[in-house]
Amino acid sequence: MINDKIAEMITDKIIKKLEQGVIAWRKTWIIARPQNFVTKKVYRGINILLLNMAEFGCPFWASFKQIQDLGGRVKKGEKSTMVIYWQILKKQETVRTEDGKKENLTRTIPLLRYYRVFNLEQTEGIKYEVEKKTFNKIEKCEEVINGYKDRPELKHNTIQAYYTPLLDYISIPNKKQFETEEGFYATLFHEYIHSTGAKHRLNRKTVSQASFFGSENYSKEELVAELGASFLSAITGIEQKTIDNSASYIQNWLQQLRNDKSMIIYASAQANKAVDYILNGKKEEVKTTIPEEVKA
Repeated sequence: MINDKIAEMITDKIIKKLEQGVIAWRKTWIIARPQNFVTKKVYRGINILLLNMAEFGCPFWASFKQIQDLGGRVKKGEKSTMVIYWQILKKQETVRTEDGKKENLTRTIPLLRYYRVFNLEQTEGIKYEVEKKTFNKIEKCEEVINGYKDRPELKHNTIQAYYTPLLDYISIPNKKQFETEEGFYATLFHEYIHSTGAKHRLNRKTVSQASFFGSENYSKEELVAELGASFLSAITGIEQKTIDNSASYIQNWLQQLRNDKSMIIYASAQANKAVDYILNGKKEEVKTTIPEEVKA
């Protein structure tokens, strides 16, 4: 089992952080800004979401014709992605004024249009360079990952990090999109803790039962996941670089639960079970006593 002192130590640290006030929480990965390879124009608005959802590591895009003009070609079987834009049409109209005179007016009509583009990873024959960022593995973190014997499938190159209980897989941004290696592992640990709640693992009701964003069950599960990630971060030695982010993330979900700090203790017990499962593949019973001062 996980050392109870580690769980207690991290839980105490987080409670102290919460008592100091909310720390600005932020994602630890950077979403690439997609742009047209030929015009160098950066896509904006909903197009950022549409293009990033295609899950490519390269930020460069081009239309079929642009690819042909560059001397390249689209790989067989590749599918395009839609980009939308507003086309402004001008229509001339003749109207009569109040005194009966005719007046020519120009009316603008916005029309929503779209075209399709391909990511340069879907092409051949086009040279391009993407800023290369190195990623240095942290061996203790890798040991935890490899030790999770029935871990779910891991999918990279997404714009969000999440666990899908129904299909039992984790989606997470590419390693090189994270600002630090510690940020990547802490995020992955968070999703791994979620995955332990699946029916065929610990069958935690906050995961195995359907819940909606912002509900009590959802909030409880987020507390469990972040505490569990904090415990694993402490075990692997990356806790010092992730504790502030964890505390502020937990504060966000405690607000959903009316700042019930006793909920941290409950979540700590569930997180402890989840960590034990990842490390040892065991469904250990963890009894946690809620201190009177926390109950108050």
